[in-house]
Amino acid sequence: KSAAREWTGAWQANDTPGQNRPDPISAGRRSLKNLALSFLMAAGDQAACQQALQQYQAAHNMTDCMGALGAIVNYHHGDKRQEAITDFYEKWQHNPLVIDKWFALQATAADTRTDTIRGLMAHPAFSLRTPNRARSLIFQLCMINAEGFHSEDGAGYRLWAEMVLALDNINPEVASRLARVMDNWARYTPVSKSQMKSSLEQVRNHEGLSNNVSEIVSKALRI
Repeated sequence: KSAAREWTGAWQANDTPGQNRPDPISAGRRSLKNLALSFLMAAGDQAACQQALQQYQAAHNMTDCMGALGAIVNYHHGDKRQEAITDFYEKWQHNPLVIDKWFALQATAADTRTDTIRGLMAHPAFSLRTPNRARSLIFQLCMINAEGFHSEDGAGYRLWAEMVLALDNINPEVASRLARVMDNWARYTPVSKSQMKSSLEQVRNHEGLSNNVSEIVSKALRI
């Protein structure tokens, strides 16, 4: 309870109402405020859920807007979560860099698994042919979302193999960067290691594989 009070105090003390001020002190205060909000929501603070929604609706800068949306996406499990996700897209759909952040935020959410990723891949704004869009969704799951990528059923590894091969037909350089995700497969638990090796072999044995990807997966399998 004392920690919750401290984080609540930090959130309140570092509020920066009004128009965005880009100076370092204001930026630092926004960062601390959003960190406090995320910690409070992670701890199940019900008041923080409402605070996040209010901050999202009243935000005058992208830091506060994304900070609140990130907290909502990760820790709010009601209808308001999807409403906020949809609202953000509708407001910013014509700004590619912001929509990259929108995809990345969902890819790294605590409860995101491969079914969520596949759903987002079907979104009209997603295309594997746009490298930054692929990085914002596929790469974020595989490189940042450890729980989602390393799910016990191996779905994350199967998606990785599918996406490496799909990207290899479009942009071998981007595919080779995604392929590097599996470089350390042999360090994982026996079950994960077996599933990862199977996915690596699937990619290596694919007919017509580019030299870029072939070299990376073959080297990884020699470990």
